[in-house]
Amino acid sequence: MCGRYASSRRPEDLIEEFEVVESRVPTPLEPDYNVAPTKEVYAVVERPPSKESEEPPERQLRVLTWGLVPSWAKDPSIGNRMINARMETVAEKPAYKRAFARRRCLLPADGYFEWYPTSQLTQAGKPRKQPFFIRPKDHGVLAMAGLYEIWRDPSKADDDPDRFRWTCTVITTDAEDSVGHIHDRMPLMVERDRWHEWLDPTVEGQGNLLDLLVPAAPGQLEAYPVSTLVSNVRNNGPELVEPLPLDDVPEQLR
Repeated sequence: MCGRYASSRRPEDLIEEFEVVESRVPTPLEPDYNVAPTKEVYAVVERPPSKESEEPPERQLRVLTWGLVPSWAKDPSIGNRMINARMETVAEKPAYKRAFARRRCLLPADGYFEWYPTSQLTQAGKPRKQPFFIRPKDHGVLAMAGLYEIWRDPSKADDDPDRFRWTCTVITTDAEDSVGHIHDRMPLMVERDRWHEWLDPTVEGQGNLLDLLVPAAPGQLEAYPVSTLVSNVRNNGPELVEPLPLDDVPEQLR
């Protein structure tokens, strides 16, 4: 599962990194070190320049809401529990099938968080969970595989600019060995040489698309314990991704 991640890059940096042709970002997002479901996030997509255009799709940077709302949904609150789509079933589940076929995206991240249950107990008698931050060893940008949807709000007028809601989900897979001991699932990464095929809405065929989804090669990621402050979504700032001093790390995790 991926339930929290960090995204601190500026839009101009993402435009350069992902070779974006057009920015559709009305207002830059603030650096977010505690991205949680229902928050706005950056997404890289490929779409025609306009609805009527016959030009090929162009790469765009957009702002979407994390938590996918299928186009057929009657209640947008369904997105609150659709933050992750499993790679094993993403091509078949009704909620994701259409998006997987035509609306794929990349969700840039600095890294993501997972919680590991320790032998220490809370006052309630439950295992204390230690958060870890998992990022590329080279500190580059994670290009998480995602899907997006465009939901039409039936309560809004046809000329209301807010009548369409753009939402997204992160595709997850089995965690690779070096981080699998923390959590058995992880976001699926898309390698740079596969970005265009993954984003291109004209690429079709379940087999072709699934072939693009390859788990991260072992050894590319690093994980380290961070402050439990990240467990509260109200906390934010670069201190959330700083490694814990060794003395603050539970002995079993050193």
